[in-house]
Amino acid sequence: MDPTFIAIAFGCGLAVYLINLPPLIGFLVAGFVLNAMGYESSATLDGLANLGVTLLLFSIGLKLDLKVLLRKEVWGTASGHILLSTLFFTLVLLAIKAIGFSLAAELEWRQAMLMGFALSFSSTVFAVKVLEERSDMNTFYGRIAIGVLVMQDLFAVAFLTVSKGTVPSIWAIGLLALLPLIRWLAFKILARIGHGELQTLFAIFLALVVGYGGFEWLGLKGDLGALIIGMMLASHYSASALAKSFFNMKELFLVAFFLSIGLKGLPTLDAVWIAALLLLVLPVKSLIYYWLYSRSKLRIRTSLLASFSLSNYSEFGLIVAALAAQQGLLSNDWAIVVSLALAVSFVISAPLNTHNESLYRRFMQRFAPREHAQLHPDDQPIELGKARVLIVGMGRIGQGAYMELEALYPGQLLGIDSDTKKVTLLNELNINAIEGDASDSDFWDKTSISEQLEYIFLAMPNHAGNLYALEQIRYNHFKGRVAAIICYPDEGAQLRELGADDIFNIYEEAGSGFARHVIESSPVK
Repeated sequence: MDPTFIAIAFGCGLAVYLINLPPLIGFLVAGFVLNAMGYESSATLDGLANLGVTLLLFSIGLKLDLKVLLRKEVWGTASGHILLSTLFFTLVLLAIKAIGFSLAAELEWRQAMLMGFALSFSSTVFAVKVLEERSDMNTFYGRIAIGVLVMQDLFAVAFLTVSKGTVPSIWAIGLLALLPLIRWLAFKILARIGHGELQTLFAIFLALVVGYGGFEWLGLKGDLGALIIGMMLASHYSASALAKSFFNMKELFLVAFFLSIGLKGLPTLDAVWIAALLLLVLPVKSLIYYWLYSRSKLRIRTSLLASFSLSNYSEFGLIVAALAAQQGLLSNDWAIVVSLALAVSFVISAPLNTHNESLYRRFMQRFAPREHAQLHPDDQPIELGKARVLIVGMGRIGQGAYMELEALYPGQLLGIDSDTKKVTLLNELNINAIEGDASDSDFWDKTSISEQLEYIFLAMPNHAGNLYALEQIRYNHFKGRVAAIICYPDEGAQLRELGADDIFNIYEEAGSGFARHVIESSPVK
């Protein structure tokens, strides 16, 4: 890759980061800057971009519970939105044609419906990036948003398979039959290879060779294969470690994806006006999401934040526009229209998601809407029972703290963890724990902590999660004591500034505890 690409991408990414916007917006801008400088996309860049998307889908599969897709708020919202949004954008495009734009003169109702279908989708790449940056992937609103995006990806794969006119190989049925065996074999290998570079290489092998390569060879969509293989491994205890093992690599490849959008070409005046009109009607797309989520009896906050994360256009629109141009259905200018609308929708959606909490609170204060009388089970208020001590993060440190405090507070301890499987296992061991994501302000909004609790222990391994949880605790005017773990001294200063009462450096304390244990257990001389 030309070093100029890297320099411009880094410069633009850093510039937007310094004004508190996600770096991906800078990468989009970098693509347009490179285009204006006369650069074009290359096979290498497109290959890296495709690689990033494939690894992204694989990582989504690793974190996805298949049961989420079967929920009404997921499949119902995804299906309903595709139908309503496609109809809406079809009418919008026909109205644009009626206005008299020369670029839209070629649109008949079939082409308008095709583009309306493409515009109805939301960006998986953008939503996952934003949710990961906010540590909201495991929140309830994050899970249902990702579920809708996965359903959209399945619709997209089905469309692309039909539109290409290719018939999957007869051996594709055999592959489906072999999936349980592939899963069993992958589990056996994961149990043997441990951690490190071999695990990272195995993750890439599963995503690109078994998933992408295997499905492509059998006439199926390769990205679908990466997603399915990831979903098959989601129940394995090392799934999260697999996702983390190639996280930075995936992020670098996605930079190429965002650059490739801007390198599609510079827009004509007609393309700019049409893209602007598509951006003006984007709020309607978000309102459709919000209405469908509300129909599933979700809380206002859940519906609003999930809709914010989906308030953009999708890279799938680019694929459809390019495919239509290849088949002679539309001119290539439509791909530029979609790329421009997509890029600017990211710019609009990024601050919307960055400040989604403050926007939600302003919305509630101004309009004071009423919640549903009968809320979704996962959106009900969180009951703490008789707990006087809350331990947030039930990993090894959290469990150790629980065991130590059990004698002092019998029947008055409650553990919180975002991992459903871990919570189930803890309950089987007679440890009082419930599922919840303390890095999501919604957890604290649904939990009454100001009255009965005396202590809150923040034992999450992610410092950003502990920091955010402490902000929410102070926002809710908690009067008890708060303790938190840290790995580095500078993290302690940040927590102290927010009012943490006790700080525990796990590395320093582990060392002193180790020495104390050896001295105390040594025979007396």
